[in-house]
Amino acid sequence: MAKCSRIEYQLHPLREALYNELHIRPFHPLESPQQITHLSACCVDPKELEKSYDLLCDLCKRYAVNAPQPDTVTFHQDFGDFIINWERHVEFYSLTIMQPTLIKGEPFQHTAIDLLPADWLRQLPGQMIAAFHIIIDNHKLEYDANSLTRNFEGHQLMLSSAYSGKGEIYTAFKLHGDGYGRIIICDKGMSHLQTGRLTRRLMDMETYRLLSLLSLPIAKRIAPQLLDMDKQLAEILTVVTKLDTTDSERQLLEKLTKIEARLETYRAETTHRFSATRAYHQLVKDRLERINEEKIDEHLSIGEFVNRRLNPALRTCESMQKWMEDLSKRIERASDLMRTRVNLNLQEQNRSQLTAMNRRSKLQFRLQETVEGLSIAAISYYSIGLLSYLFQGLPLKQWGLNKNALLAGSIPIVLLTIWYITRRIKHGLIHDQDSDKTAES
Repeated sequence: MAKCSRIEYQLHPLREALYNELHIRPFHPLESPQQITHLSACCVDPKELEKSYDLLCDLCKRYAVNAPQPDTVTFHQDFGDFIINWERHVEFYSLTIMQPTLIKGEPFQHTAIDLLPADWLRQLPGQMIAAFHIIIDNHKLEYDANSLTRNFEGHQLMLSSAYSGKGEIYTAFKLHGDGYGRIIICDKGMSHLQTGRLTRRLMDMETYRLLSLLSLPIAKRIAPQLLDMDKQLAEILTVVTKLDTTDSERQLLEKLTKIEARLETYRAETTHRFSATRAYHQLVKDRLERINEEKIDEHLSIGEFVNRRLNPALRTCESMQKWMEDLSKRIERASDLMRTRVNLNLQEQNRSQLTAMNRRSKLQFRLQETVEGLSIAAISYYSIGLLSYLFQGLPLKQWGLNKNALLAGSIPIVLLTIWYITRRIKHGLIHDQDSDKTAES
């Protein structure tokens, strides 16, 4: 006998979760006859998912069965008179009630959900999107035209065969008088495992079909808004070539900004929903392929009906998403064009202002030179006056000098000296200013 080896190496923290991932939502064998009610509720708030788990624990407490663990994703439990299968998904949870029993009275007159406490059902959180009954019949019901019309309230039926004729599926994809959809599976020799797989795939297909259509009303609602924004963008681009003033360009740029803000709001609102639609649609296609249905003459098959209705809805959502992406790119290019035009006009205005400033600077420089010359003359005049007082106090006659001759001779010297000092001060100021500019750069 081989010995169990002890693991000595480090394990990845998600290793166990990855192993269990393939076993989260298994197929459960089902025997016929059977009555099933399936509910799926969308939960916008994660707290609603937690509340559904708490209600499930409360139901287990009422019937004295073991409650699921807090991190449970799938819970399958026999409650005695019925079996509960509860699943937690990303944005919804599902509840399936199964009752292995003979059909008493008219089909769908007594359903599996009737076995659950009414006060408990009223507390279910979220918005119920999928709610339908399934009857698995071991070929005891009547399948003539009148019986089917009565069981499905006169709605047009879709009929398909599965497992090489061992099973037949009847449904109308309609809400009936009780507010539930209806599906009948006629068991003509399927194994319990085949019955379980077929039932599970039909429940998944119906649930994901409804979830994939959640974005269609949104697409229809925003289509007129996108058309209006498209027309506004075309009008703005037409007016751009006729603009003459910067103010008009700025007004159009403001309009483009408002259109872009509206568009981004729609994109933020729909991106997640449209992505979910593609994912759910792929799940519907996968479930239809795995049913491996066979068409029955003179009847519309389930796959034909679902694809004929669902594919156009998907293409509508995809076209809306592509339209928004294309419109966003065109608005961005138009905004860049408008900003370029505004910047060019601003640069032209700046160039004109700089030219005017240069003219004013030259004029100011000339005025400054004029004032500088007058300043030299004024300072020289007062300096000569001071020298006159100085010479008046000196004994020039004793020295044999003439006062007027000295004053006349000192005038050139004073002028040159003051001019030289003024130039030195001016060059010093200019040098300091150039040094400051170099340091800043």
